[in-house]
Amino acid sequence: MEINEILQRVLQWALDHGIRLVLIVVLALILLRVTTVVIRRVFDRIAKRREEEEEFRKRAQTLKSSVHFAVTITIVVVAIIMSLRELGVDIAPILAAAGILGLAVGFGAQNLVRDLISGFFILMDNQVRVGDVVEVSGKGGLVEDINLRITTLRDLAGNVHYIRNGDIGVITNMTMGYSRYVFEVGVAYREDVEEVIEVLKQVDEELRADPAFAPDIIEPLEVLGLDQFADSAVIIKARTTTKPIQQWRIGREFNLRLKKAFDRRGIEIPFPHLTVYPGEDKQGQSPPLHVVNDAPGARGLRKPE
Repeated sequence: MEINEILQRVLQWALDHGIRLVLIVVLALILLRVTTVVIRRVFDRIAKRREEEEEFRKRAQTLKSSVHFAVTITIVVVAIIMSLRELGVDIAPILAAAGILGLAVGFGAQNLVRDLISGFFILMDNQVRVGDVVEVSGKGGLVEDINLRITTLRDLAGNVHYIRNGDIGVITNMTMGYSRYVFEVGVAYREDVEEVIEVLKQVDEELRADPAFAPDIIEPLEVLGLDQFADSAVIIKARTTTKPIQQWRIGREFNLRLKKAFDRRGIEIPFPHLTVYPGEDKQGQSPPLHVVNDAPGARGLRKPE
């Protein structure tokens, strides 16, 4: 084969395929650059809307990196396949092998893929943030970390729970925006319910006037009213609205002050009562019932026969 013929064939290939190959590479590079700029601007704009929340900016950065990685891999793979076709390589076996490999990886890593997808939407929807108190998959605690694969909680006892995002079905966030503490106050049936409600409001006013607690209380106490008739008490339900995570601190202080207020006014907080029934025989007679008082100097009591 003469040199002229070789050069002619190279030139012909360059005209037929070389230009296309160069065009594919150039377009891939341009597309990578454009998508990088677009993704960065979109997520930077989202993050700027919530500049006061450092955690939100971290979420936006995590999502930006994940989306950028996925888009980059897609563009590179498509460009490689198109380039191989222009080089005369039969890509059908490659695509078939890639399909089989992808299927195998999909079966083997389906839990991982599910975790990543679930984590992506949890972050995207802003369902959970670091510092929130949540209940997830039967575990409750403070969120210490969340990423695309795992959510980490630490409970009140200090135990750390690692929960795969793919296993999360329902998330109960107790500190999203604001928090509430619900009171179920039980008093004796003989007590005046309106008086008890007035005491609840007075305690709330005193608590909201205290500089140590007032900044964490968003709204005055909302008394919902007489909620139920229990076995030995009537239950009055109320709730207070606080800043996130402060509901338990405010609730404990409110209960302490309420107990002292009830003691001053002589309002009874009942306890369970026990009625002893000795039973009767067919003739209507009951067996003797002996009651013994173990207190010093006390005498035992006996039911008359």
